[in-house]
Amino acid sequence: MPTTSYWADDYIEKKRTVGKAVGLIRSGQRVFVGSSAGEPQYLVQELAKASRAFSDIEIVRLLSLESTPLTLIANETKDQNLNIRSFYLGSAKSEDLAKNKRFLTPANLSAIPRLFKSRKLPLDVALIQVTPPDDFGWMSLGVSVDITLAAALSAELVIAQVNSRMPWTLGTGFIHVNDVHAIVEHDEDLITIGQPPEIESANTIGRYIARLIDDGSTIQISLGTTPQATLFALSEKNDLGVHTQFLTSDMMTLVSRGVITNRKKGFNDGKLVASTAIGTKELYEFLHYNPSVDFHPSDYVNDPRIISRHNRMVAMNVAMAMDLTGQVAADALPFNYYSGITGILDFMRGAALAEGGKSILMLTTTDITGKKSRIVPSLGDTDVVVPRGDVHYVVTEYGAVNLFGKNYQERALAIISIAHPDFRDELFHEAKKMGLLTPDRVLKKSLHGVYPIKLEEIIKVDSEEVTIRPAKPVDERRIQEHFYNMAEEDIYTRFFHAKKRFVREEVEGISQIDYIKQLTLVAVVGEFGFGRVVAVGEYSLNEVNNMAEVAFSVSKDWQGKGLGKILMRKISATARENGISGLCAYVLSQNKNMIRLFNTLPYKVRTTFDADTELSCRFDELR
Repeated sequence: MPTTSYWADDYIEKKRTVGKAVGLIRSGQRVFVGSSAGEPQYLVQELAKASRAFSDIEIVRLLSLESTPLTLIANETKDQNLNIRSFYLGSAKSEDLAKNKRFLTPANLSAIPRLFKSRKLPLDVALIQVTPPDDFGWMSLGVSVDITLAAALSAELVIAQVNSRMPWTLGTGFIHVNDVHAIVEHDEDLITIGQPPEIESANTIGRYIARLIDDGSTIQISLGTTPQATLFALSEKNDLGVHTQFLTSDMMTLVSRGVITNRKKGFNDGKLVASTAIGTKELYEFLHYNPSVDFHPSDYVNDPRIISRHNRMVAMNVAMAMDLTGQVAADALPFNYYSGITGILDFMRGAALAEGGKSILMLTTTDITGKKSRIVPSLGDTDVVVPRGDVHYVVTEYGAVNLFGKNYQERALAIISIAHPDFRDELFHEAKKMGLLTPDRVLKKSLHGVYPIKLEEIIKVDSEEVTIRPAKPVDERRIQEHFYNMAEEDIYTRFFHAKKRFVREEVEGISQIDYIKQLTLVAVVGEFGFGRVVAVGEYSLNEVNNMAEVAFSVSKDWQGKGLGKILMRKISATARENGISGLCAYVLSQNKNMIRLFNTLPYKVRTTFDADTELSCRFDELR
């Protein structure tokens, strides 16, 4: 009569030395290696030592920094001993990736577990790292559940490195002793990564993004310098939730500060959800038996349908290059190498489907030398990772734009406006040559202006949020619509005559400004990138007398709510800060509103009556 063996007895029976365990592998087999910080380094080192005895072993894994250089062995043996299959959805443009491009297998992370479980890519062996078993024989995959769980449950032979330094994480990342074929006990520190270098452009990008994220949002963020700066910029937010591929040390810091509470996710409330963690020893200690953190496999965490169920889901990912139509290239760099960009499309699409969701791409405008623009006319032979139709919000150190629903002309103007000023001339001319802009478009000095984010202000008027900010080139159409929708009497007092047409050439002078000699402020209501302009205030410098002429217009339904006064105050303060001597305005005598508005300034106002009324004040003459 057969008897059922006790798992603890099986555990002892399955224990092997590392040499004997790796010796179970046979030539011609496909061997999966655990991901990122969960890589079983001890097993991989032994595999590398024994590699000369194998032929045609295929290593399957996510892109890796390689604690043991398997790629080097593959190159030295001309793929005859070891071959590599790395899942990676990047462009492979960087030198390190390009020379090993043949190993790369493009796939969305959410689809890889199905590849294993369906046996379309059958795995013979899985090398994994786990915790010691609990009282019931279950072992935790710790910080690397991602595609590792599916690999372990699909492989014919599972070799587990049992490491007491692996944190026990909760969720669904467990495997039983009965499902493992060989056990190698070996304690070693997990792979860690330190803090990325601080870059001021990344800090600026972080501040822009912080303005796009509402309290109560659920966030995903990739690895790297820019995401680290973005997380720092979120330190004043409230009740953020996390549903992400990678859990990092910076997220742990936001949890400790009470910024991340996971209370308002709308799905998996109270739980920070991830599939992988990579960071410091302190992060791994934080995760050990932490009931507020759940780890799930990638076919769950990266499933766009799951992602879209969260409240205000915000996906933040790093791009390496973008062209003027919105196509995006992405590559792995030292501090986001483990992610391999494999999950970028999963999260972008999931966030775009979520109620109130946002998909944000972060892009520094030049390479590390500052001599090469990352915004280019066309990506050319660079692989496209994100199709232009999936790109919504784009943020650089020079501003933020929303490309969703924009035509090629609007996209080109928007992208050029957030490129590095040194490259905007060239991009503008190339856009005209490519037919993205009409031939009559004129390059204005404004294209070199640096958007002054400090002038942005969000106020509440009758419980509705109004954003007061400098105008951008992408506002051209919205400013036209503002003028077309003005009441006839307001058009007359603003332009001194009846006016039916507000052609692009006129509006260009309002929306394309240098923010110093010309400044236009707009009051906008509605969603970022789709808002309605309800008020416009502008100044234009007369360099002969260093005085700036001002003009204002407020939509009929927003008059009497103080918008004109706010715009006047901000324009006055900015003009003074920019070294302008004072302000003047030419108004019709019946324009009592403008006269009253000008007289709200704390300066001596001179009034000159001619055909029209001229109002003027100097900043060095207080009332």
